[in-house]
Amino acid sequence: MKHLKTLAAALLVAAVAVPAISLAQDDKHDDRRTEQRADNRGAGPDHSWHKGDRVPAEYRDKRYEVTDWKAHNLRQPPSGYHWVNVNGDYVLAAIATGVIADMLLNQ
Repeated sequence: MKHLKTLAAALLVAAVAVPAISLAQDDKHDDRRTEQRADNRGAGPDHSWHKGDRVPAEYRDKRYEVTDWKAHNLRQPPSGYHWVNVNGDYVLAAIATGVIADMLLNQ
């Protein structure tokens, strides 16, 4: 019976501790700029681009591509994606389609 109580107490501690640990913030995450804003501002020249939208063709050219993503404190883009910089807003877009996967907005 004593072992059962000990096991029950250990499970209770684990049930409380595991979710708390999973909520710990990742130190590598850049949370200075984010799409989650009260005014729902997007990226781009008129601030209307959001996740799931396509970057217009005129901004999918090499002059907007961010090749030195480390210097801009951006994470490495996954294969098939690249960072696009428009007016200080960074958009992670699929190279083939221009679909926006993530955004970091300039304040």
